[in-house]
Amino acid sequence: MIKRLAMALIGVLVLGLAGFGAASFAGYMPFQTRHVDRSQPALLKSIKDISQYHAAVGNFEVVLDVEDGVSGIPAMIAGRRTLFVAAGTVNTYVDLSGLVDKDLTLSSDGKSATVRLPEPQLDKPNLDHDRSYVFSQDRGVIDAIADAIEPPQQAQYFKLAETKMTSAAEESDLRKQAGENTRAMLAGMFSSLGIEVTFL
Repeated sequence: MIKRLAMALIGVLVLGLAGFGAASFAGYMPFQTRHVDRSQPALLKSIKDISQYHAAVGNFEVVLDVEDGVSGIPAMIAGRRTLFVAAGTVNTYVDLSGLVDKDLTLSSDGKSATVRLPEPQLDKPNLDHDRSYVFSQDRGVIDAIADAIEPPQQAQYFKLAETKMTSAAEESDLRKQAGENTRAMLAGMFSSLGIEVTFL
């Protein structure tokens, strides 16, 4: 009885697979996957006026080499060393909202002007998650098991990358370039009005 039942089940399975293969050959897939997007459209919540001239953008890349271990325990048992490649940009801007009357002086004949510009400022680094990734990682046995149970977060690497990029931007010529670009932009604007501008 059991043998007959087993043979019957095998027969049903064979027929089912044969039918599925025939349907696939005919171009009909009974178990096709589908993707339905029921998301709502993006809603504009507010508009904020800005008075900043974004004058220069620096592209940065940093390779982080971070090692974590446990004192007294070999690295092959507990610990990890990670090489993380981070890419991003740092925007530099000049805030023109700080200009006051004394910062802009126009000559009596209206043909020349003097302008005192505020110092360029650096924005917070904008990391590109699509171009940032773990290049390699060596882990001890305990860390490998822990990662299998709960994948590690990469937030610490992004935070460290932001710090590194901020320092690099501070030491770069971004501010200088932003100042030159802002002066060139304003000089062109004043020139179109027939005014020669001098920057203090």
